[in-house]
Amino acid sequence: MTRFDADTLRDVCGCHEVAIRTGRHPDSSVVVWAVVVDDAVFVRSARGAKGRWYKDLAGGDTGTVEAGARRLAVQATKVDDPATIERVSGEYRRKYGSSPYLQSVLRPEVVATTLRLEPR
Repeated sequence: MTRFDADTLRDVCGCHEVAIRTGRHPDSSVVVWAVVVDDAVFVRSARGAKGRWYKDLAGGDTGTVEAGARRLAVQATKVDDPATIERVSGEYRRKYGSSPYLQSVLRPEVVATTLRLEPR
């Protein structure tokens, strides 16, 4: 597994939101929350498996994440490991705990869309 460098991870951690563009839809971006756990970047689709960007990335498409001034070329891997999913949920709780929208990324149908982003 390829990992992002420390500066990139710090920038993603510092962004409240990131924008994702997929190769199939490069002209439109979707704003999502991203977290870093164990030196890896994770995202979830608030629309569950119906989210267009999620379907694209989970289906093998590549994408771009815009985190502040950074543009990161990414590919995604679906996360099925319960321990990793729980750590990711914990980081969502820590990072976004004051948001009234936190529960939207903790619903079972959304937790099932957890993706690890890797540089390409």
